[in-house]
Amino acid sequence: MSTKVKISNLVKIFGDEPDGEALTLLQAGYSKDVIRKSTGHVVGVNDANINVSEGEIFVVMGLSGSGKSTLIRCVNRLHEPTAGSVFVDSTDVTALDPKKLQAFRRDSTGMVFQHFALFPHQDIRSNVAFGLKVKGIDVDGRNEAAERALALVGLSGYESSFPRQLSGGMQQRVGLARALATDPDILLMDEAFSALDPLIRRQMQDELMAIQDQLHKTILFITHDLNEALRVGSRVCIMKDGAIHQIGTPEDILMRPETDYVAEFVQDVDQGRVLVVDTVREDAAVVDENASVADVLRVINDLGVDAAHVTDPNGRPLGVVTREAAEKARAGGTRELGTLVQTVSAVTNDTILAKIYQLFGSGLPVAVVDGDGRLIGCVRPLEVLAELGRVENISEELEAAKHQGTQP
Repeated sequence: MSTKVKISNLVKIFGDEPDGEALTLLQAGYSKDVIRKSTGHVVGVNDANINVSEGEIFVVMGLSGSGKSTLIRCVNRLHEPTAGSVFVDSTDVTALDPKKLQAFRRDSTGMVFQHFALFPHQDIRSNVAFGLKVKGIDVDGRNEAAERALALVGLSGYESSFPRQLSGGMQQRVGLARALATDPDILLMDEAFSALDPLIRRQMQDELMAIQDQLHKTILFITHDLNEALRVGSRVCIMKDGAIHQIGTPEDILMRPETDYVAEFVQDVDQGRVLVVDTVREDAAVVDENASVADVLRVINDLGVDAAHVTDPNGRPLGVVTREAAEKARAGGTRELGTLVQTVSAVTNDTILAKIYQLFGSGLPVAVVDGDGRLIGCVRPLEVLAELGRVENISEELEAAKHQGTQP
C-alpha cells in the first residue's frame, strides 16, 4: 500500500519558547523530566517517525501523558509542531498557510473526539450535515449525504431526533457519522470510544471495523486501552513520555515486544482474544484418503511430526492418523487406514484462539481450512500453548537481558 501520512522527526514542546533551550536539550538526548525541571517546558512528542499506509487503521496507544493525542493533533495542526514534518500524500501540512490549512482540515480530514460535541438544539440530521454546510453544499446535497452517513452507523430513522433523546453510544455514532459525511481522506479519532460503557464500546469497535470494510479510509485512532488497540488496529504504535517504543501489527506487539515497557503491557492482555489462527498456523503433514499405513508413517517421519491429515480428492480434511496408531497398525499387519482416521475439527485463519482452546483437549492437530473447506495447514496444540507461555514470560526475559546487556 502507498503511504498516506508520513510523520518525520516530529517534535512538539509546550511552553513560551519551545524551539529554544528546551529543543536544544531534547536534541542532545535529555529526558522529558530534565527538560521540564530545567526550562519549565513540557515535551509532548519526541522525534516521532511514522508512515501510515492508505486504507489502514493505525492505532496510537499510550497512557495519560504519553503524547498520543498531541501526536494526532499535530497531523491537522490543532497543535503546531515544534520541529519535523507531516506529509499527507505530497502535501507538507506543516508548511500550509492559514487559508490552505483551513481548506485541508475541511476537505481532507474528519475528527471524532471522546466527547461528542453535538449541537443540543439541532436535530441529528443537522448535526451530521454541519461540516457540509461549512463547505457550502446545498441543503438537499448535505441532507442526502448526512442520511447516507447515518445509515452507515446504523442510525437511519433518527434524523429528526435531538441529541438529548439518544444514548451515549448513539451520540457517538452521530459524531462518527458527522466525520464521515464530508467523505474525508483521513479520519482522526481521539479516544473516540473511551467514554462509553464496555459493551457499547465493543459494539462501536465492531461498527468501526464494519464501516472500514466498506469505505477503506485511512484512520488514525487514539486509545489508552491496549485491548482496544490490538482489536481494531492494522498496526499499533505504543508511546511513553512522548517517544515511540514500538510500531507493529497486533501480533508483533503481543508476541514480539521490543522493550520491557511494551512487555509489561502485553502481560495483561488476554492473548487468546487477540491472536488469530493464522498467527500460529503451521504446514500440515498430508496424505490422501487412498494412502497406506506405510505412506502415513513415511510422511510423519519425513516432517518430524506426530500425526498426518487425511484429505479427500478435493483437498478437504477427513481426519487425522497419529504416529502411534499407524505404528500399532503396521505391527499388526494392517495396511489400510480404515478406522485409524480420527475426526478433528476445522477452523479458518481468522478464528481467534480463544474459540479453539476447547479443541486442544484431544492433543490432535486442528485442521485449518480456506473458504472452500480445503486444508491449508494446521494448529498443533502443544506448540501453541508453549508459545503463549513464552509470551507470558517475555517481560522477565527482557529484564534479564537488559541487565546482562544482551537480547533474549
